[in-house]
Amino acid sequence: MKKKNKVITASKLRENIYRILDEIARTGIPVEIDRNGHKLKILPEEPVNKLDNLIKRPYLKGTPDEIVHLDWSKEWKPHDLP
Repeated sequence: MKKKNKVITASKLRENIYRILDEIARTGIPVEIDRNGHKLKILPEEPVNKLDNLIKRPYLKGTPDEIVHLDWSKEWKPHDLP
């Protein structure tokens, strides 16, 4: 799913220039500025890897082979089925 560009006014850009620039650099999502009916766009020169924005979760630890071969038979109960 493609994220929609953020559209702001030049006044909002002026108020928050450093925060907006940091957000563009971190996420790679361009920001459009509406200036007297003209659209201007700020975007990173290099594309940002979307996977770098993922939050690391501590839920599953181990190698993929260990996870695939987990034994769930003690957790499963017949009444859990719909």
